[in-house]
This record gives sequence, structure tokens and C-alpha cells, in this order.
Amino acid sequence: MKKSLLLLLFFFLSACEQSNPPVFNKLAQEAVILAFGDSLTYGTGATKGGNYPSVLSSISQHKVINAGIPGEISRHGLTRLPALLDKHKPELLILIHGGNDMLKKIPQQDTANNLKQMISEAKQRDIKVVMLGVPTPRLFLLSSAEFYQQIADEHDIPIDLETIPRILGENNLKSDIIHPNNAGYKLMADNIFGLLVDTGAL
Repeated sequence: MKKSLLLLLFFFLSACEQSNPPVFNKLAQEAVILAFGDSLTYGTGATKGGNYPSVLSSISQHKVINAGIPGEISRHGLTRLPALLDKHKPELLILIHGGNDMLKKIPQQDTANNLKQMISEAKQRDIKVVMLGVPTPRLFLLSSAEFYQQIADEHDIPIDLETIPRILGENNLKSDIIHPNNAGYKLMADNIFGLLVDTGAL
């Protein structure tokens, strides 16, 4: 009897998972994707064409605009973002920001508030948003700062918390302590592509 109940529960949960709709509608064929952030978006440490937006553009067959500025803190990113959204009119924003805030020891609540406002700027324009978490600086056991998951839950957006900590934890994927190399950026692009497929955007 117990085994039958467990099987029934398994099939019920499987059916619920299969019936969940995609998070997003599929991007239009001509849709523009805006990759926004700091050096991790710009591609510091990569050779020409090796940054993740360039690789993602190739595998997704969408125009991906690289709007990364090395060294930028989130407060400056918040100031910069609205004009880019209005200029490029993307259907999707990929947000990777906050690492420089942590390096400069800016209070995490300030960083979180800036990221929330960036997401709000996009949503006000009906732009889809996905986000990647950035790890807190430490020598071992890298993991994304906790506020990234909290922001994703609050704004109901897809998030990848694992990719950047993994890359920065493996020497063969890094060009220096805090930046990927070509292989690391390729992994970023592949995992973002997978996230966009899983959420129905691609």
C-alpha cells in the first residue's frame, strides 16, 4: 500500500512539473539581447570575440549587445542602464553586476537595491530579465552572494547561481583571480544559453 502511494505521488509530481509553463514567451527571431554588467560582461581576460556576449550571439543566432564596462559599480550601472534600454529596445536583459561592489566593500544592501532598480527599469519596458550571481570574495568554496537569490525570488526572474562561482574556482577556466579566460567565457555563454532554453526564451 505504501509503495503504491509513493508511486502515485511520484507521477503526480512529475505531471505538475511537466505542466508548468515556460517562464518566458520565445524571443522573436529579430529580438535583441542586452548583456549588461562590468568586466565579466565586457570580457576582460578573453581574446577578441571570446567574451560571453559574442559567443552567445553565435550559438543563439540573436544579436547580443555587449554593454559591459570594466570596474563599474552597481550605482553607476543603474545610472547607465535606462538609456541603453531605450536605445537598443532589447527583448531580454542579461544582468551580471555587483562584483566590484563587493571588492570595494560597498554595503550589500546598497548593491541589492541597485540591482532591484535595474530589474524594475527593464520590467517597466516589458523586457525579460535573467541574472547570474557573483561570488563573494574568498579563497575557497566560492558561492554567489545570498542577496542574488533573494532578488530573483522577489522579482520572479530566472537566475544562475552556480556558473560564475564554478569558473572562478577552477584555474583552467580563469585568466586571473577574478576573470575567466576564453574557456570560462565559453562556459558562461553555454550555461546562459541553456538557461534561456529552459525558461522558454529560446
